[in-house]
Amino acid sequence: MKTIYYTASSLDGFIADSNNSLEWLFQFGEPDGDTFNQFLSGIGAIAMGSTTYQWIYDHQIANPQPQVWPYQMPAWVFTTRELPIVADADIRFVRGEVEPIHTTMKEVAGEKSIWIVGGGDLAGQFYDANLLDEITVTFASVTLGSGAPLFPRTVHPPLQLQSVERVGHEFVELRYQVPSSQGK
Repeated sequence: MKTIYYTASSLDGFIADSNNSLEWLFQFGEPDGDTFNQFLSGIGAIAMGSTTYQWIYDHQIANPQPQVWPYQMPAWVFTTRELPIVADADIRFVRGEVEPIHTTMKEVAGEKSIWIVGGGDLAGQFYDANLLDEITVTFASVTLGSGAPLFPRTVHPPLQLQSVERVGHEFVELRYQVPSSQGK
C-alpha cells in the first residue's frame, strides 16, 4: 500500500494550462499500452483537489453528452467551496489537514494504494505531511508556458528514480520514490 501522486505533465512542468484545462493532453489520444488501467487496478482510494474535481464534473459529467463518474473507488475531494454532486458516485467532500483524512483513506483502501489525482498543491500537502510514497509522472511532448505547476514544492532530499518507460511516441513515464525523511 502506497500513497502515489500519478499525473501527466507538459515538458515544462504543468499539469493543466493557464485556464485549468486538460485539453492539451487529449490531443494525443490514448497512449499505447495499458499502463493507466494497470495502475488503476491497484488503487483503493482517490484524493483530488477541487479544481480537478470541477474540471471532471464540467467536462465529463455536465457536458452535452454526459458520462458517468470515471472512478469506481471512493474519492475524497479536498475543498473549501461548495461543489456540484455527482449522483451514484462515492465522493466525499473534505476540508482541512490531509493527515487525518489520509488515515481514513488507508482504512478504506485496505491493501490497495491511494492515488492523488491532482493537483500539484494537494500532492505537496501530502508530501509536507510525510505521507507521499511515490511520484509517477507521464511527460507529454508538449510545452504550455504557464499553468498549474506539477509539484510546487522544494524537494529535499532528492527523489529517487525507480523506473523510466517510453509510452508510445509522445510520452515518457518516470517513477520516483519519495525519500522517507523530509526533515520532519
